[in-house]
Amino acid sequence: MQSFIHIESPNYLRTENLEKPADWQAIFGNNQPIALEIGCGIGDFIALTAAEHPETNFIAIDFYNKGCYKTCRRIDVQSLKNVRVLREEARQFIAERIPKSSLTAVYINCPDPWPKKKHRKRRLVNHAFMEFLQSYLVPGANFFFATDFDDYGIDVAGMMTGLDGFENILAPDLYRHEMEGYHLSKYMRKFMAEGKKIYFVHYRKTEET
Repeated sequence: MQSFIHIESPNYLRTENLEKPADWQAIFGNNQPIALEIGCGIGDFIALTAAEHPETNFIAIDFYNKGCYKTCRRIDVQSLKNVRVLREEARQFIAERIPKSSLTAVYINCPDPWPKKKHRKRRLVNHAFMEFLQSYLVPGANFFFATDFDDYGIDVAGMMTGLDGFENILAPDLYRHEMEGYHLSKYMRKFMAEGKKIYFVHYRKTEET
């Protein structure tokens, strides 16, 4: 069992100190658009993306303490001011701390695929989750999903076609194995080096819900 790492970073937030929902403009000190990464891992994707988009504030959450620690170290070294990190479970965090109609983008990269058939109901991204997430997105918000697990990628790509209020930015493709301008995490590069393909899905919210 891994030991718990205490995180001392000005960019690390403890959820119990936040309002319901949180005042993200006050937290970041500005009224820039807000984006969310679910499952930030070691922080390489969010650091690259946030550095490239200083006009956007990024909330990065992960269930694992070690990942949050590494993410904070990375963004602190790079002196990024537009990222805040929390150790949180996605659905509860969104429901309690994110205002409705406030997110301009959501990124989910290589989430746990729960590969055994009996466990697949535990997967984060499904029809119910996307319907839940929809009300937290502004019209025009982007949704990005990426996985190295074939079955998961195909399932999500197919499921998204049946959702009202979203348009497929990759059309006519349901998914692609490369997406120009999208940063690759360490895990993505590792999987690709092993000969695996990454499934990228990109949709945009089209209407108010």
